[in-house]
Amino acid sequence: MHPCLILLLLGGLPALSRASPFQQRGLSDLGKKVDVKSLMLLMMNDQDEGSGFVDFDMPEYPGCPFGCRCNMKVVQCSDLGLHYVPYEIPADTRLLDLQGNHITEIRENDFKGLNNLYALVLVNNLISKVHPRAFLPLRRVQKLYLSHNQLTTVPRNLPSSLEELRIHDNNIKKIEARTFSGLHKMNCIELGRNPIKNSGLEPGAFDGLHLNFLRISEAKLTSIPKDLPDSLRELHLDHNQIKAIGLEDLRHYGELYRLGLGYNRIRHIEYGGLYYVQNLRELHLNHNLLASVPSGLPEMKYLQAVYLHSNNISQVEVDAFCPASFSVKKTFYNSISLYDNPVRYWEVQPATFRCVSDRLAVQLGNYKK
Repeated sequence: MHPCLILLLLGGLPALSRASPFQQRGLSDLGKKVDVKSLMLLMMNDQDEGSGFVDFDMPEYPGCPFGCRCNMKVVQCSDLGLHYVPYEIPADTRLLDLQGNHITEIRENDFKGLNNLYALVLVNNLISKVHPRAFLPLRRVQKLYLSHNQLTTVPRNLPSSLEELRIHDNNIKKIEARTFSGLHKMNCIELGRNPIKNSGLEPGAFDGLHLNFLRISEAKLTSIPKDLPDSLRELHLDHNQIKAIGLEDLRHYGELYRLGLGYNRIRHIEYGGLYYVQNLRELHLNHNLLASVPSGLPEMKYLQAVYLHSNNISQVEVDAFCPASFSVKKTFYNSISLYDNPVRYWEVQPATFRCVSDRLAVQLGNYKK
């Protein structure tokens, strides 16, 4: 999911604003409940784009698993207290919803014959074991949701058709080398809320992937991983224990549009540490321990939103955000947050925000809850 890029012209220098803090944007967490209706609409949209799923509108199945609801090639068996995947799921099922049950194990033949499945939802179960061959029959599956379970490893032999994997809030400590081997269509991986350390990301763990989106938030990272896919457009490492950004930490991530590093322990960003991410549109550094605005922001031609609230910034220089020449900045800022910092907002010169779209884009003052 790419950030929405809104290009606005500056109508005079903005005044300092003390309006309420704006909301940050990001790819939403699935929580413990997947919206099946939204997933159905997404499936229909993919069908329209030529995914090969035809004849979506079908009458109600004559042979539906007991207690489940079956219609339009969607089988809903959520919140039924099931301890295992039900038998006799119709072979032409496109979406299988098994969330909110008590399933502890995925067996070898649980999905046998489901060759046309588009999405499999197993969120909020008790799954701790997945047979190595369990997902092999799913030759067309694009979305696999395994969040909020008790897995300790990423399942083996994931389908090569997979585009989106959600496996956050498990107990995964290690991503082994070649875990995602052969998954050339994978676009999005959600690994947040797993106790993953930097040492748990083995070299080659993400080899071969061309991801756009990766989240490893609420983990145990102490630095930015250096072996992630260089195709990333969004990288979210919020709520970790990262203490600094070194000169080479972001060297391989020049395609990033959005970088999330909020809620860490970052005290220092080395001079030039942001040099390699010149394509950034949105930078989240809120709730850290920064004592100053990071250097290098004026040279970032496309940066539109920078979140620096809840740090230890006490002074903002006039050239902290904007270049000396307007010709260097391709897009103006539409969001700069500096609230909940010990900066004396009345001492900040208005010219500091000369490359901001309008006065409401700047957030200063103290907004402690």
